[in-house]
Amino acid sequence: QVQLVESGGGLVQAGGSLRLSCAASGRIFSINAMGWYRQAPGKQRELIAAITSGGSTNYAGSVKGRFTISRDNAKNTVYLQMNGLKPEDTAVYYCNADLVVTSGYNYNYWGQGTQVTVSS
Repeated sequence: QVQLVESGGGLVQAGGSLRLSCAASGRIFSINAMGWYRQAPGKQRELIAAITSGGSTNYAGSVKGRFTISRDNAKNTVYLQMNGLKPEDTAVYYCNADLVVTSGYNYNYWGQGTQVTVSS
C-alpha cells in the first residue's frame, strides 16, 4: 500500500557531503513523524534524526551540527543533508515514516536502505 524509496547514498571522502532523499508514495492520508536511522556493520540500528509534521527536529549527539533533516509535506519526502562526513558515518541509512493510510489506520514503514561509505 505504501512505499518509501530512498536515494542519494554513495561513496564520499571524509569531510564531504551527501544528501539523502526518501519519498513516500501510495495510499497515504497523512504522515506524522519521519526519521532517518543508520546501521553500521556489527552494530544496532540507531535513530540519528527525526522531524515531526510541524517541522520540529531532533538529532543524535553524534550528528548534531553536521546533519540536517527536513521535509517537504507536499511531496511526502524527507531529506537528510550530511556535511562534514566522517569514516564513522559509514553505514546503511534507512528512512522511517509514521503515517496514516487512507483507510484510517496508522502504520510504521521503512525504506529499503541506502549505503553511505566515507573514506578516510
